[in-house]
Amino acid sequence: MRKRELKNMEWGILITAIILCIIGIVALFSATQENEYDEFTKQIIWFVVSLIAMVVVMFIDYNLLVKISPILYGLFIILLIAVLFTTPINGATSWFNIGAFSFQPGEFAKIFVILFLTYTILKVQHKGQEEINRITRLLIILSTVGLPIILLIMQPDYGTALAYIIATALILFSAGIDKKYIIATILLIAISVPVLYNFVLPEHAKARIDVFLNPESDPRGAGYNIIQSKIAIGSGGLTGMGLLKGNQTQLGFLYPKSTDFIYSVIGEEMGFIVAGGIILLYVYLITKCIYIAKTSKDKAGSLIAIGITGIFLFHVLENIGMVMGLLPITGVPLPFISYGGSSLITNFMCIGLLLNISGKRRKTIFVQ
Repeated sequence: MRKRELKNMEWGILITAIILCIIGIVALFSATQENEYDEFTKQIIWFVVSLIAMVVVMFIDYNLLVKISPILYGLFIILLIAVLFTTPINGATSWFNIGAFSFQPGEFAKIFVILFLTYTILKVQHKGQEEINRITRLLIILSTVGLPIILLIMQPDYGTALAYIIATALILFSAGIDKKYIIATILLIAISVPVLYNFVLPEHAKARIDVFLNPESDPRGAGYNIIQSKIAIGSGGLTGMGLLKGNQTQLGFLYPKSTDFIYSVIGEEMGFIVAGGIILLYVYLITKCIYIAKTSKDKAGSLIAIGITGIFLFHVLENIGMVMGLLPITGVPLPFISYGGSSLITNFMCIGLLLNISGKRRKTIFVQ
């Protein structure tokens, strides 16, 4: 890699990701003391592995990754099918257990679905920008992301499936999809939501929506987690109750406090200053992702960057929104902060792609 590419990279996104990861590791230290810091120790290992994976992705030309994406996409489709036959964990067949560690193919597949979606759009638009608006071409594009979404729903993992949908929507918008399709989609969603709620969603998914609308309707059952989360965040005040001192965290009222509700732990023990600072860091990260998409040297880089933006944006809004009671609980991890090797490695691989894209922007021509 040339010096001018390294100089041109948006290193601020890497620094932001590392700061978020350090905050997450500190929170995990406090949240996992009762199990002898098992998840805390593993997360440090995943952090090191994630940095290595990021460097590897950073040094491989992203256009080459797009070219080989059909192979990678096919591999992860096979894994998404195979994981359906594993033993359910908390009611979902989303993980392969390998010794003391677990592997979640749905997380890694985010990257390869974005790459393959980019590959498909570039092929479709090879003969012209407007080709994407031909209904047959658009259906081909949607089918590439529709298959993994269906497989995720079968696990079931609605949160990750929604992340795919948001990323796809931003990619299609960036690729120049006609406004008529956007309007038609909005109308379809408005019509389908009540139908899905009444006739398609399983009872546990409907219960989450009902609890979101009225948590106090089942305070000892489905509404328990969100009520305890709001108590924890409210108890933190400006500076927090202190590490290892949070009542909801240390007395076991928050669950799962190392993954879904890690932001509640931070709000209770580190307070509004740190919790608010995390939101500002995410705003900076997502803003930079959009900037990289806008300044990419080619369409491939732009589509990849905006797809990654969609993944980060959904995860941040959904996780922080659900722990505050603003959105339904979906089990979506908070990027760089929640415990989980698959999630952390995937997020840092996304950072590697963003650095890769930003390093090859056109303005590097003028760097001496």
